[in-house]
Amino acid sequence: MPSAGLASRRIVQLSALFAMFALYVAQLVSALVPYVPVFVAASAAGLALDTYLQYKQPGLLSLLGKIRFDVTVRQLLRDMLILVGLLRIDGIDPLGEQAPLLIALLAVYGTHFACQAAAVLVRRTRTLPIVTRNIDTTALRLSTAPPRILARRASHRLLSFSIPATVGLVITAATTDAYWGGIGLGISIALFGGGALYLGTWLLPKKRALNDQKVIEWLDKWLAAYKPTVAMYFSGGTTSAYQANMWLSTLADVDGKPLIVLRERFMVNKIDATDVPIICFPKVATMFSLENSTLKMMLHPANAAKTSQVLRIPTIKHAFINHGESDKLSSCNPYAKAYDEVWVAGPAARDRYQLADVGVEDKDVVEVGRPQLSPITVGTGPAKSAYTTVLYAPTWEGWDGNPGNTSVILAGENIVRHLLADEKVRLIYKPHPMTGSQVPAAGEANKRIMAMIREANTRRSGARPGPEAAAELTRTAAALDELTSTSFRTSADEMEKMLLQGKPDGDRAAAVAEATAAWERAYWASFPEWEHLIVTEARPAIFTCFNQADVLVSDVSSVVSDWLSSEKPYAVANTSGLSETDFRAGFPTVSAATILAPEAEGVPALLAAVRGETEDIHAEARLELKEHLLGPSDPPSMDRFNVAVRALCERADERRVRMAARGETEIPAQREDSVEEQVAEAMEGEAAPESEDSVTA
Repeated sequence: MPSAGLASRRIVQLSALFAMFALYVAQLVSALVPYVPVFVAASAAGLALDTYLQYKQPGLLSLLGKIRFDVTVRQLLRDMLILVGLLRIDGIDPLGEQAPLLIALLAVYGTHFACQAAAVLVRRTRTLPIVTRNIDTTALRLSTAPPRILARRASHRLLSFSIPATVGLVITAATTDAYWGGIGLGISIALFGGGALYLGTWLLPKKRALNDQKVIEWLDKWLAAYKPTVAMYFSGGTTSAYQANMWLSTLADVDGKPLIVLRERFMVNKIDATDVPIICFPKVATMFSLENSTLKMMLHPANAAKTSQVLRIPTIKHAFINHGESDKLSSCNPYAKAYDEVWVAGPAARDRYQLADVGVEDKDVVEVGRPQLSPITVGTGPAKSAYTTVLYAPTWEGWDGNPGNTSVILAGENIVRHLLADEKVRLIYKPHPMTGSQVPAAGEANKRIMAMIREANTRRSGARPGPEAAAELTRTAAALDELTSTSFRTSADEMEKMLLQGKPDGDRAAAVAEATAAWERAYWASFPEWEHLIVTEARPAIFTCFNQADVLVSDVSSVVSDWLSSEKPYAVANTSGLSETDFRAGFPTVSAATILAPEAEGVPALLAAVRGETEDIHAEARLELKEHLLGPSDPPSMDRFNVAVRALCERADERRVRMAARGETEIPAQREDSVEEQVAEAMEGEAAPESEDSVTA
């Protein structure tokens, strides 16, 4: 079915392109003949189709742009063919008595290019060297953005503003009266010219922001006033924000003045609701403002290509905290030795680094637990409800595409089939958000699994919550969206978003936490206990699903480590090709799990143990493994995390004292030259600047 739908869309897209070229041919032939009815119809239909596709199928037209048949070329060709038609139609002489039509058409394009030039200038003045959130930026003289069609959508502007001119010329072709062409061209000139003048008002001092140098000076003053001590550094793609979001609550509770440092402009609005100030440094040269600040240490939840750039700052200590721990090789990346310390949950990760022998010394590994696991509730024994809730949360296929990474491809359908065969099971399926991004077969298997679950729901029936449950879910969702929404008006650009996302009023994070809890209660109450669920959105979060489930089925991933906090039974799919003995020996996190082969024939026995029908032989092992993976429960993880924060900050302070004591006589101008060299090197290594449209998209 998905393949059929894709094929159908391709046919529609190809038909649209064929229709566009057919209209150009019809316009040309009817202009040369000439045949006015066809000429008028083809000219009008061509512009209408182009405008429709520009608004509804921009991706399709981008293909034409790759062969240099972009919107400007298409509109020029369309107008040229209209002129050819006017030359051939009796009673019209656009180069003679009606020469003003030609002059006016040239003026249309002149004002169009003037408007485009103004748009480029405005976008450049509104693209600041930094992007902020949760910071009062009043001193930067930020302003709201101009209409999007003027500032950032050149294609839409050209087509929309050209409609009066094209319509006027087409009416002239039909009536041989140049009056209509003059009116249409005049309207288009007014639209383009007025747009250029209106955009020009954003270049005046009242609406123009400070220049880059003054923005950096303002940043230095803000850093001096705020006095940050601990920052979380993050860089990544559009789907990786969850790696940083899982640490927001921990960062908000650290001892010190927290800060979030980002590198990609789009990431500013990918970060969930938080009161912690956020600064994005798109260019590495501006990031060295942090070197002269009070910032002492940085936390790194992920390795990224741009991480090496911030590691150059010697005044800051760096700790790798990862975005989850598992037995996979990626959890022991050799890159970790670039950090001053590697913070792990418990002894298991410490042992893992030493066994991996990737250059991370044991003295640099610090056990801090997993502070963000506090919302997970501990199980109270065998499942006694009418329905046993099973959470199937497989991981994705990984960058190497190894079939042992995820169970979705080889075992997913078998696991789900066995679970759905038990009438007393309620399945919650929550696949990894990147499933299918590397191996298409994983994406296809994921779709088949979801189809199986939907079909199983059609075979079930029973009482459903009343309309008040749905109403409560709608109400709580609206309240939560109001607090967490990062949506803006269509025309809002980066600068306007900075203006609107200034320093939050009150304890917004606490309000969001309360609203989230209310929404989660309403969400689960809105479904009957017998209904299988597919969870693919960010809400409800994985930990909330943990609290609903009696048992977890997953893969070798950080989900398993986090689940152990609940002390409830779990199973891990073995699609690695290893024997069960070797699988347990190779992956310590599965040592207290039920191991499922690709055929998933062990599912019934797993369910029997969860319900207390048979002995839960792994119960004691889970408690031991929990402490081995996550560390002791006392003192609390957040306390241990803060101890590590204070200790690393002290190391940063000690270094500063040592460097100050050595004095400039021992290392004359070394730091000054080093910074200049670092900035120069970083600027040379920067990627090519983004296009104006992509910067402001």
